[in-house]
Amino acid sequence: MRLVKQILLFILFSQILFANEYNYNLKPKKIAENTYVLIGKKEFFTVHNGGNISNTAFIITKEGVIVIDTGSSTKYGEQMIKAIKKITDKPIVSVINTHHHPDHFLGNSAFKDAEILATKYTKKDIEENGDLYIDNLMNLTYKWMQGTKVKAPNKELVELKNKYIKLGKHKLKVIYLDGHTSSDIALYDEYTKTLFASDLIFYNRIAATPHANIKNWIRALEDLRKVDFKVLVPGHGPIATDKKPFDQVKRYLIYLDKTLKDSAEEGLSVFEILQLPKPKEFANLAMIEDEFERSVINLYPKYENALME
Repeated sequence: MRLVKQILLFILFSQILFANEYNYNLKPKKIAENTYVLIGKKEFFTVHNGGNISNTAFIITKEGVIVIDTGSSTKYGEQMIKAIKKITDKPIVSVINTHHHPDHFLGNSAFKDAEILATKYTKKDIEENGDLYIDNLMNLTYKWMQGTKVKAPNKELVELKNKYIKLGKHKLKVIYLDGHTSSDIALYDEYTKTLFASDLIFYNRIAATPHANIKNWIRALEDLRKVDFKVLVPGHGPIATDKKPFDQVKRYLIYLDKTLKDSAEEGLSVFEILQLPKPKEFANLAMIEDEFERSVINLYPKYENALME
């Protein structure tokens, strides 16, 4: 009997340890009426952060809850649902994936009954490459990814100008753009004047560019800047109430584009580019060295090839 008790205590203790070890400690921050954001870390994927590196959000309406992006694992999605339920007993009726990067959709599988919306291009990429994203994050975050499976969006956003998602008094304008990826959406809640810019805005953190078209991204920033918002939710970084994030991202993208173009014309190697000094305005931003290196490795061949055409 004593042995049985010891075994039961061991199992209970192990479960407590497991729960604590893989706890994202999500704390919704209210930023406007009925509107909450869960702020991710300004880091890259690691076993320490479990992939909690991007901002997710939810809006509570009369008809139910709208979720904007679901994080990087099923565990994140499950813990996001628990965080929502601590605030409201309204059902989660709609989930929106803003683009196809894994930190924005791999929590989808936790949302069993909600419709999951995305553009057809985002949906297609998730269907085709979702398992590869899981394998990649498994190598970076290990057991945080246990139980994570691909759940692609089940409803396509129709790309029409002035398309809205309306629940209760919250009317979300879907803004179709590209630049960070080939298919990005931003969402503007006309009721609270909150702009969810997703990864078109990285604030106080250097932009990630693995699938970027810099010229299109700059054009997208110029379009978004015209929106009459009171609160700006970036995909990565802190909440803002002014247009400084637009300027910061745009200046960095212009710098990156010019650096790669000039380097190609001068015949510099990747190693030589990485040794170039960074402008002071970017030197203290999170992830400057890592993201600059990733951008050079991913984008520089295109600039070299452009000279040969």
